[in-house]
Amino acid sequence: MIRYILKRCMQMLPTLGGVILITFVLFNLVGGSPASMTLGKHVSPRALEEFDEQRGFNKPLLCGWWARTRALADQAFATGIGPWRRVPGAAFAGPAGHDPGRLVLKDNALYPVPLEFALLPATRYELSVTYRLTAGGVTTLQTREQSPADSVLIIEYRQIPLPCSPRWRTIHLPVRTGTEALSLIFKVENQPLEIRSLKLRRRMAHPLDSQLVFYLKQIARLDFGVSSSMNQPVSRLLRQGILPSLALTIPILAVELIVSVVLALVCAFFRNTFIDRFLVVLTVALMSINYLVWIVAGQYLLAYRLHWFPLWGFESWRYLLLPVVIGVISGLGANVRFYRTVMLDEMYKDYVRTAFAKGVSRKGVLFRHVLKNAMIPIITNVMIALPFLYTGSLLLESFFGIPGLGYLSVNALNSADVDVVRAVVLVGSILFIAANLVTDICYAWVDPRVKLG
Repeated sequence: MIRYILKRCMQMLPTLGGVILITFVLFNLVGGSPASMTLGKHVSPRALEEFDEQRGFNKPLLCGWWARTRALADQAFATGIGPWRRVPGAAFAGPAGHDPGRLVLKDNALYPVPLEFALLPATRYELSVTYRLTAGGVTTLQTREQSPADSVLIIEYRQIPLPCSPRWRTIHLPVRTGTEALSLIFKVENQPLEIRSLKLRRRMAHPLDSQLVFYLKQIARLDFGVSSSMNQPVSRLLRQGILPSLALTIPILAVELIVSVVLALVCAFFRNTFIDRFLVVLTVALMSINYLVWIVAGQYLLAYRLHWFPLWGFESWRYLLLPVVIGVISGLGANVRFYRTVMLDEMYKDYVRTAFAKGVSRKGVLFRHVLKNAMIPIITNVMIALPFLYTGSLLLESFFGIPGLGYLSVNALNSADVDVVRAVVLVGSILFIAANLVTDICYAWVDPRVKLG
C-alpha cells in the first residue's frame, strides 16, 4: 500500500506541475495587467509599478535579463508624440514617403525624457532609441541624479553620445543609476534629432529572476501573497475561511449521501411500483427547480415568515441549519437519480439472480450484494465532490452571510483581488489531484478485484 501511494505521488508530480503552470498562465498572462485590474486604470504609473514590485509582476514572464518598467511606456511616434507634448520644443512630424511619423527635437536645447517617475536608484537600465541624426549634429543623453525630496538637480551623472546617422538606426544606451533617483535628458546641438521609437528596460539580477520563479518560490513557502482588498496575507484569510466552509459543506455532503443512497435502495427495492414512480417524479421535480429558488424561498418562508431559522450570520450552529437543509434538498434530485440508476444496473446482473436462486431475501440481496458492488460509482461521485468542500458554497455563503471561502471568493471576484482568486483556484486544483489518489485507494478497499500495483 505504501509503495503504491509513493508511486502514485510520483505520477502526480507532472500533473501538479501542469496545474501550477496553467494557473500561472491564467493569472499572469491571459488576464492582462493584474495591477490595472485591481487598482483601476486611473491610478498613477508609480502606484501600478509598486503593486507589480510587491507581487513580482514587473519581472520577465519566464526568464530573461530585461524587464519593462512603467517609468516609460514603449513609444512609437507613428501617429503622435504622446507624453512628449509636455516637453517644450518637442514637435511631431507626420509620415513622409517610407518614413513613419517621428518625434523631432530641435537643436540647441535640452529635452528631459518624460518619465512617469524617477528611475530607481542602484539599478541598471537600457534605453533603446531608433533615431536619425544629420552629420554635424551633436546629441548626448545626460543622466542626472536628483534629490527625491525637492527634485533639485544636484549632479550631472553621465553623458552618452549618439553617433550621427543619416539613416534610421537603433542604439541601446546603458543607463546606470547611482544612490539617488535618476532622470534622463537629451541635449541636442547643431542639428535636430529625429526619433522613431523609444524603449526603456530594467536589468534583472539574473535571467531566472522572473515571474514564474517568483511564483514558484511563493508556492514553496506557502505564501499566496497579500489581499489587495483586505490588506491581509491570503494564507491567513484561507485559514479563517476554511472552518466555516467545512462546517457548511461537510454536513450537506454527509446528509445528502445517506439520504440519496437510502432512497435509491428504496427505489430498487420497490422498482416498478407506485413508490418507485413517485420518487422518480419527485427527484425530477427537485432537479427542475433552480438553486436560487430554494435559497430565496427558504429564507423568506422558513426564516423571515415562520422564524424557524436565523436569517443571516454565523454566530452558532443554528445559523447553519437552514443553509444545510437547502443544500441537501437542492442536490437530492440529481443524486437519487444517479444512485437509483447504479442500483438498478446492479439488480439485473448474474450474481443477483444467483443470490435470489439460493433463497437470499430481497433485503439481503440489496444490502449485502447490490450496495457493496455499487460502492465504486458512489465513491467516485463522493470523491469528485470532496475538493469542492474546501471552496465552500458560493451562493449559500453569500446569501446567508457565512464567512467561508465561498463568500471570500465572491468578494475577491467583485473587487478583482487577484491573489485571493489565484490561491483559491490553485489549492482547489491540488485538492482535486489528491482526491484522485484517495479514490484509487478506496476502490481497492471496497472491491477485492481492484489490485494496487
